[in-house]
Amino acid sequence: MILTFHAIPGWRQGRVGGSALLGVMTAMLDLLLAERSAFLDTLRGLSDEAFEAGPTLCAEWAPRDVLGHMVGVDFDLGQLAKSGPLIGRFNRRLVDRSRGYDRDELMHRGERWATAPPLGARLSAGFLIGDVSVHHQDVVRGLGIAREVPPRIAAAILREGMVLGPHRWTRHRLLPTDGHRPVGIPGRPAVRGTTEALGMWLAGRAAVAAELEFAT
Repeated sequence: MILTFHAIPGWRQGRVGGSALLGVMTAMLDLLLAERSAFLDTLRGLSDEAFEAGPTLCAEWAPRDVLGHMVGVDFDLGQLAKSGPLIGRFNRRLVDRSRGYDRDELMHRGERWATAPPLGARLSAGFLIGDVSVHHQDVVRGLGIAREVPPRIAAAILREGMVLGPHRWTRHRLLPTDGHRPVGIPGRPAVRGTTEALGMWLAGRAAVAAELEFAT
């Protein structure tokens, strides 16, 4: 998620104080922790087979791997130094490390991730909301679980998609069908769909494209 100062009262008048910034950061942290807890609730409802080996929209990752990756980003950043500049290698290290935990152990780590994240994650809450929201959808979509996505989470997914997929949104005009404002350059080919579906498509989830309407 991209944290924008447009959300802070007084920004346009140049009256942004410390209390306003603190309020925004607190709201972002609350939203992050709520979505992390919602993701854990989804995982608790899975059978052992689905948790360990069910399909997700993340290639080659089961739901447990998605959780292991996100928990690792918070608590195992030391693996980044061992991985060099390659993010893909870093992600693989996190997932491989998480496979050493059984379900109960991994979920216990997840509880800490969802309720008591480290300082770095707290300060980066505005950026991490989109990540957990996209990965939550990776799991529920992969398993065919129905979920009503809250509007603020759908918006976070769209913003995350814009970060991950600039080559898509700069070539199209995104027209959400559920009330979110249009995104992209006017005059470019239009793509219509829900805010969540557009965000997931921008984030590289090709399977979602079938839900979108592309201008011909």
